Amino acid sequence: MAERSFKAEVEHLRLGEGDTFTGEGILAITKALLENGVGYVGGYQGAPISHLMDVLADAEELLGELGVRFEANANEAAAAAMLAASVHYPIRGAVTFKGPVGVNVASDALANLASSGVTGGALIILGEDYGEGSSIMQERSHAFAMKSQFWLLDPRPNLTSITKAVADGFELSEASNSPVMLMVRIRSCHVTGSFATKANRKPTLSVREALEAPQSDFAGVVLPPMSYAHEQDKIRNRWPAAEKFILERGLNEVFGPKEAPVGLVIQGGMYNGVIRALQRLGLADIYGASQVPIYVLNVTYPLIASEFLDFCQGKEQVLVVEEGQPEFIEQTLATYLYRAGSTVKLCGKDILPMAGEYTGQVLLAGITDFLRKSAPGLLPAPVRAPNQDRPKVPDLSRVVPIRPPGFCVGCPERPIFAAMKLVQKETGKLQITADIGCHLFGSLPPFEVGGATMGYGLGPAANAAFDGGGARRPISIIGDGGFWHNGLSSSFGNMAFNKSDSVAVIVDNYYSAATGGQDVMSSRAENATKATKHPIRKALRGIGIDWVRQIDRTYDVGHMRDVLREALTTDKPGPKVIVASSECMLNKQRREKPLAQAAIREGRRVEAPRFGVDEEICTGDHACMRLSGCPSLGLKVLDDPLRDDPVASIDQACVGCGNCGEVADAAVLCPSFYRADVVHNPTPFEARFAAFRARVIGWLQARRARRHLVFEVAS
Repeated sequence: MAERSFKAEVEHLRLGEGDTFTGEGILAITKALLENGVGYVGGYQGAPISHLMDVLADAEELLGELGVRFEANANEAAAAAMLAASVHYPIRGAVTFKGPVGVNVASDALANLASSGVTGGALIILGEDYGEGSSIMQERSHAFAMKSQFWLLDPRPNLTSITKAVADGFELSEASNSPVMLMVRIRSCHVTGSFATKANRKPTLSVREALEAPQSDFAGVVLPPMSYAHEQDKIRNRWPAAEKFILERGLNEVFGPKEAPVGLVIQGGMYNGVIRALQRLGLADIYGASQVPIYVLNVTYPLIASEFLDFCQGKEQVLVVEEGQPEFIEQTLATYLYRAGSTVKLCGKDILPMAGEYTGQVLLAGITDFLRKSAPGLLPAPVRAPNQDRPKVPDLSRVVPIRPPGFCVGCPERPIFAAMKLVQKETGKLQITADIGCHLFGSLPPFEVGGATMGYGLGPAANAAFDGGGARRPISIIGDGGFWHNGLSSSFGNMAFNKSDSVAVIVDNYYSAATGGQDVMSSRAENATKATKHPIRKALRGIGIDWVRQIDRTYDVGHMRDVLREALTTDKPGPKVIVASSECMLNKQRREKPLAQAAIREGRRVEAPRFGVDEEICTGDHACMRLSGCPSLGLKVLDDPLRDDPVASIDQACVGCGNCGEVADAAVLCPSFYRADVVHNPTPFEARFAAFRARVIGWLQARRARRHLVFEVAS
């Protein structure tokens, strides 16, 4: 069950010639693929292109009508390997995944693809996850494009430019026999707008037709001596062909006046931010007409020396706006100027930050600083000289606490880490590695369980160095998404082959939850187009791991703790694996809430569990929070003057999972937690009985109140 359904929006993909499409960037990319005769599409979900995979999954009926093959791949390497279909056949293919981590996973297939070259257009749509909205390490995909000679497109973030880049990417790939990367940032993926559509096209050659007449060419195999010839072909033929296509088609753009003392060279993805900065300086109007020349690199690799040098003619200084580090573009452009003997001064990272996202404020400050030094006459008088009296903006990182992500309310992974914390109370601190996924939040307070993470599906492999025997067995944590992505072969195959004596916990929440709730092999739901309901424990036993414990309710903290203790102390040799299964609460709520609301509207009886804290019993030591950390569990200050410490309190966000009470019981904490079932549309008997109970309780409360001593202050 994906995070969001696009069933309604998918109908817009059927728009024809001359219609107007309005929607998100993700949907626009899908429409552009269909308009340009794509023959097959694959990929692996991951922000910021998770929704692209969800759109494609929801559009499978339309894809089938057009003869387009869609594959939701097991990982990015499998997706990239699909592009082999474009090596010998004139079939257009596209795959998508999150960059740069997706590029890292797919690097073997991508390097081979770039070496052999392609016949049909091969497009890799990269969701570039950089900056404050990122969930990964801060790196760029640009380096991989340079290493393997992928041509890299970075279109301006509007729907017309993005959809044009899809068409340009396929044609550039075919013209130069090289694969092309299309980079879309987070904002590009979710920007909304409109563009004029074309009719969808069936592929010129479908994969089904190609299968009926197989082709092969030994020269395309990456083996000596062909691999040596591939490198020469890149430099002598493919690169010049790409440059010729880029120049003739005008893929890069120039805006603003032809003559000026300064200019800006920017990545296409930076265009909106740069224009906004110029607008704030009074150097661009609301339509984007700029008074400063701007050379927009919709193709950031390869760079075209002649085009850049032409732009620099008559200018004294040029500023390169290149987000991220190292400054690959700036270094290349500096080389072009040096070789041409140009006197134009090139600025870039000496003015703009070397690292970090180029937000609106960063761009405004950087461009202002550049113009003050190089062309102050362009600036309005108030901006020309810095305001020395302006108060300094405080360093918020010193005064505002960080807000890392955490487990959702009712998350079934929280009790797993509560159990681990209880076990460590007995054993002492354990060596624990983590993996990519929601369970990585267990490394944060209040649990502080798990340390390093080395990649999706590599949690157990990251602990291999510690598997040499010792007083305590190491523990590794991995999710079900990571297990099927890469973990089965790289981590558990490694454990089985090396007869590991460590413990691995597989957090099975039924979905690839961190990427949006897509189904995986072990999902429990019915899926018409995918194979589900394949238990993880069977896969483990299939590779020779015999000590496997299945837990089907992770909220049972006591049982979870006992199984962990058994895994750490058993004399059984070989790997010990615990499969801890409970459904992702977000997906469960997405499925069950609409059903419950519909039942309530129809007048049917619906019972919903809620939990609370008895204020009279709670001691206020807050131990429950140190073992739960649920966002719905907070503090409440009482009016009682004899009780200074705030007590625990459960707010309206509670989903009734029961974890707080389970933790309190397993840790032998106070018995202040209680459960109350909220009944919607009760039966007549229940309504009468509830009214009777309310009267009795009211009478008892009044009786007790009469016995309280009351002290009155004399006037």
